[in-house]
Amino acid sequence: MEETATILDLHSPAPAHGSARAVAPTKIASFIETTKPGITKLVTITSLVGFVMAAALRAKSVWELAVLGIACGVGTALSAAGANAINQYMERERDAVMPRTVRRPLPQGRLSPGSVLALGVFLGVAGCGILWLMNGSAPALISLACIVSYIAMYTPMKTRTSLSTFMGAVPGALPPLIGWTAGGVDGWQSLRDPGGLSLFILMFVWQIPHFLAIAWMYKDDYAKGGYVVLPVIDPAGGWTAATIGLWSAALIPATLLPAIVMPDRLGVPYLSLAAVSGVAFFLLGVRVIRTRGRREARHLFFGSIIHLPLILVAMTCETLVRSLLA
Repeated sequence: MEETATILDLHSPAPAHGSARAVAPTKIASFIETTKPGITKLVTITSLVGFVMAAALRAKSVWELAVLGIACGVGTALSAAGANAINQYMERERDAVMPRTVRRPLPQGRLSPGSVLALGVFLGVAGCGILWLMNGSAPALISLACIVSYIAMYTPMKTRTSLSTFMGAVPGALPPLIGWTAGGVDGWQSLRDPGGLSLFILMFVWQIPHFLAIAWMYKDDYAKGGYVVLPVIDPAGGWTAATIGLWSAALIPATLLPAIVMPDRLGVPYLSLAAVSGVAFFLLGVRVIRTRGRREARHLFFGSIIHLPLILVAMTCETLVRSLLA
């Protein structure tokens, strides 16, 4: 699970150097920083959206659903935090040469590599264990697949091929299925439901232009770190612009798909908002294609982090209203 871009490799810019009187982060704060709290939060939210969408029409008491939902959220959050900590352990040397990541705990020597690795393993095991005990084997093993694909496949690929972006989108798109199988009735059989698959597709497609916008803005940093992202190997930006345009266009049907396959949960309100926001996002992608400028890439990035929460909130709100009125 990584990069909001790939929901989980969104490296935030390095904070400005403070004054000599600045208070150094505590060890606890440094450990929390290794888990990438912002990314962990987004992963948890997308998992809970999947849970709500699957559980909205489930015939169980509100209290029982609340317990299952809390367990799903906690388990997902711990698993994501663990994967992020292990990622920072694996990339500590590359982080040390990138301006955007040089002030992370490991490059700064605030924590020992072994302690961060141990934290990551502990959190990952704890998260998957909670999901298994409270929500079943399907959510737990999907969460484990997120961790393994992120740290054993995506992370090593980042220095070898630009196709790693697509590999990284897999662990970023799986969290809604953690929630879907946790909130659904049939466990593993729930993976065959069109609703859950539509959420996976939405998250997968969204991540591609989102991450490429980040990579475009910070391609010099990625080059210093030895990461083979598309903007690094495509200095003129032609292939990057075309890829952004293609996947920005694909995001329109991907955003509408949940309403198409879940008409009992989503209708005109969601469809209207999804269509407008999808087209607006595509137009931001068109501007990047036309100018190939950093400012336009930045606008696309901010557009992506507005677009996704907007449609997720609309999706869950309409579903909850319909379930209450049913």
